[in-house]
Amino acid sequence: MKYIQVDNQQSLLLSETSLPEISADECLLKVKAIGVNRADLLQRAGKYPPPAGESSILGLEVSGEIVQCGEAVAENHLGKLWQVGDKVFALVAGGGYAQYVKVKAKQLLCLPEHFTYEQGAACAEVFLTAYQSLFSIAQLKPNSKVLIHAGASGVGSAAIQLAKANQCNVVVTVGSAAKVQACLALGADVAINYRETDFVTYAKLNNPSGFDVIIDVVAGEYVAKNINVSALDGHIVTLSMLGGRYCPQLDIAKLLAKRLTISASTLRNRSDDYKANLVASFISDFYAELVNGRIKPVIDTVYPWQQVEQAHEKMANNENIGKLVLTLT
Repeated sequence: MKYIQVDNQQSLLLSETSLPEISADECLLKVKAIGVNRADLLQRAGKYPPPAGESSILGLEVSGEIVQCGEAVAENHLGKLWQVGDKVFALVAGGGYAQYVKVKAKQLLCLPEHFTYEQGAACAEVFLTAYQSLFSIAQLKPNSKVLIHAGASGVGSAAIQLAKANQCNVVVTVGSAAKVQACLALGADVAINYRETDFVTYAKLNNPSGFDVIIDVVAGEYVAKNINVSALDGHIVTLSMLGGRYCPQLDIAKLLAKRLTISASTLRNRSDDYKANLVASFISDFYAELVNGRIKPVIDTVYPWQQVEQAHEKMANNENIGKLVLTLT
């Protein structure tokens, strides 16, 4: 099969390798579309190796068609046996940038009938990450006040929709006027352009009681700022460190006074059982919302996979609103 290889100069090129061999609890997918994630850029740069035993090929989410089922594969979430020909989308720990990929059957989701493969490829990583952050980790309650940094990113756009579906008040930070409008269109109550307005200043004037849940991909100096704008018993969930790995000033007294919880989380290196349970919980709570269109993937640009370099460059420059997707021809 063909796949996208990272060579010794960290360039991307189409190459050939053997088909993955599936285990009894796995399915083999013929990949139709691939979701691009910042983790792909980090792995390409040698900063985010795959978990032990997983494929070294880039790619954390795909959509496609089942071409082979292991003998222990059971019913899907619609009560039918998974079978060859089923259209699906899925989270994978690696191997997505290829014509074929193996997936644990319990991590598969049926592609809604009205979805394109491109839409399917834009769902798994962002919605499962946002769902995990808001509900599994932060235990988001209805009518809470939520702050989402990088609101126009894939995870940000998913988190806005999930929080609004839970009747929450949502404030986001973004870096351009276009991203402000995109987040407001998704349902965000307030979108702050951080190049023009400091979100701490905004919060002190407009939300002095603070935010109950904060989703942060920036870290760095944002850690202290998040603490400043957190509510009593607030929960900060850190998913990445685009702003740096160190916070220059961390006031532990404020943590104690507000009884705050700070969690750090990644999804890729979780166990198969954890991911299966997360998928099952998301399906129970929100799959119907995907089907009826109340929540939906946000796609910035679709590229043929031969143009993967352009997709990576756009993400590296923070130019995308929502997901970047690669298609196979």
